[in-house]
Amino acid sequence: MIFKAGLIQMCSGLDPRANLTAALELIEKARRAGADYVLTPEMTNIFAIKRRHLFATIVCEEEDPTLNALRDSARRLGIYIHVGSLSVKVSPDKAANRSFLIDRKGEVVARYDKIHMCDVDLAEGESVRESNSYRAGELAVIGELPWGRLGLTICYDLRFPGLYRTLAAAGASFIAIPSAFSIQTGEAHWRVLLRARAIENSCFVFAAAQGGRHENGRDTYGHSLIVDPWGRVLAEGGAEPGLIMSEIDTAQIATTRAKIPSLMHGRRFELVEPFAKSFSQREKFEDGQTMKSLTAI
Repeated sequence: MIFKAGLIQMCSGLDPRANLTAALELIEKARRAGADYVLTPEMTNIFAIKRRHLFATIVCEEEDPTLNALRDSARRLGIYIHVGSLSVKVSPDKAANRSFLIDRKGEVVARYDKIHMCDVDLAEGESVRESNSYRAGELAVIGELPWGRLGLTICYDLRFPGLYRTLAAAGASFIAIPSAFSIQTGEAHWRVLLRARAIENSCFVFAAAQGGRHENGRDTYGHSLIVDPWGRVLAEGGAEPGLIMSEIDTAQIATTRAKIPSLMHGRRFELVEPFAKSFSQREKFEDGQTMKSLTAI
């Protein structure tokens, strides 16, 4: 089967209404160009660093105007819209960085909360502490598309290959990685990690990104990518907002997995630390074993 994927690159600011307008314009453009599936980046509704502003603005999922508008858009345009992520309130002091897969009828058919929180100290004294405001997810999630199964992940998850192996082992043919990479890490790691995840798992990778100078003062790398199961880049964005598209031929998945059947060759193994543990204290592991559980929706 062949379908068209469209990836939207944004430069989200602090006003969800302005961000929604920008997203809807690019979604309409993607649909006019023939897109069947459209992915938006991480933090589609708001990109706020200051906790006070974030919690003064965001609402719970049921009340979120961005989600409701994008559900209407998917229904009206007759396409799948994958909202890379929205900040939604889940308690008085915590938000979720949540992804939504919306079908052609406007129904949410899968939702995923970002598992790995990015708590790092960056260059020049800048610090990121996602766990201060966000509650980490615990479940890996697969959604169903007409063309195959889609694994949902977000940004910093990219650095944890076990998650992607788990998704591929559960039948994912496509993996979404909506993101907001910094320029420093983007220049160093973005392309190579996305290509690696595609190659390791013989999956298509859809990575819609934030790009440009944001209202909060932060710069993001952009360069949204579509990568095929062989690791070839089919489409790539620049540093500013825009749209990239590519035809997706699902036959490439089976062809690639036949050439390199690594998904069939994962084995159970043991880790032995001879100077710290006796052989009776061996720890058992399995390829791709990182998640507490996996949900298929």
